[in-house]
Amino acid sequence: MSGSSILTEGELERFSRQIKLFGVDGQRRIKCSSVLVVGVGGLGCSALMYLASAGFGRVVFIDNDVVELSNLNRQVLHWEEDVGRVKVESAIWKLKKLNSNAQFEGLNAEFNEEIGNYLVRDVDVVLDCLDNFRTRFVLNRLCVKYCKPFIHGAVYGLEGRLLTVIPGRGPCLQCVIPLQPTEASGFPILGSTPAVIASLQVTEAIKIVTGIGRPSVGKLIVYDGELMSFFEVSVKRRDNCPTCGSVSY
Repeated sequence: MSGSSILTEGELERFSRQIKLFGVDGQRRIKCSSVLVVGVGGLGCSALMYLASAGFGRVVFIDNDVVELSNLNRQVLHWEEDVGRVKVESAIWKLKKLNSNAQFEGLNAEFNEEIGNYLVRDVDVVLDCLDNFRTRFVLNRLCVKYCKPFIHGAVYGLEGRLLTVIPGRGPCLQCVIPLQPTEASGFPILGSTPAVIASLQVTEAIKIVTGIGRPSVGKLIVYDGELMSFFEVSVKRRDNCPTCGSVSY
């Protein structure tokens, strides 16, 4: 948790529709919470916007890429004028305009185990907005190590998936996907698909910090935009999982 829990009159008005859902105490919890977003692409841009709009007090994000023209169909924090600009710099300017009361920390670097050790242990919730499983497995391992809630999102074409990991309460990402899948760069993606999954990721983060509802632990949520349907697959922790199988909580 971070920051002051006192809500100003402006914040009480700004978040009044949310406060009707989970009360002033719930909004205070959001304000005092810190979130790490790994990746500032299609998923990360939408997630960051909704985290800022929801009133999270401290939002940390990391990416080492620059904005390309082909990003603009889905990466809504990056505009035409940002092409060639470092993504975290492009994002932070807009986020500060969206919520000037929040603390935003952007790191222009590649996420790895060394950097991740510092970032993950210092936040309350982690959002996986990456586009490769090599780095996802590193992030998953660190979240298990530091016992941090970890919300995995992934997209391809008109499809997406969501997995909420709360160490000690259900399976981790590698329980569900044991081996690193073969991946190709430049995969097809409809611009609205990551927005759907990112909004679900932020909803899960809000549920975790406020206590409203039940996070979807033990369920892989799959979205099919072509059929406009959601379905869930029950998943369990594996005793032989190389990440969490031998961990005692």
